[in-house]
Amino acid sequence: QVQLVESGGGLVQAGGSLRLSCAASGRTSSNYIMAWFRQAPGKEREFVAALKWTSGSTNYADSVKGRFTISRDNAKDTVYMQVNSLKPDDTAVYYCAARFGNILFSLEKKYDYWGQGTQVTVSS
Repeated sequence: QVQLVESGGGLVQAGGSLRLSCAASGRTSSNYIMAWFRQAPGKEREFVAALKWTSGSTNYADSVKGRFTISRDNAKDTVYMQVNSLKPDDTAVYYCAARFGNILFSLEKKYDYWGQGTQVTVSS
């Protein structure tokens, strides 16, 4: 059973930065996609970024391109998301998700494994 554990959220002022981490365990294959989603209060969960573990290929939501960077550490089996130039609209619970396969889906329903989430709050 794949388990995902996020960390790194917190309270930050607008314009600030954070690095979110998601440690994975229980994987049985390296043919794997890891992604970040977020859910703001009163809104549906939305795609933020995805990474293909084998190649490092990435996909981003337009709203975060140029500000957020997803990356991985193979040795630690961990995916990161560096979030820069934060805005109050980025306030949300950020979730790590994973699926086996090759396609960088942005659809929530395509992901089988989820972490518990980490809160990011951006003050103005």
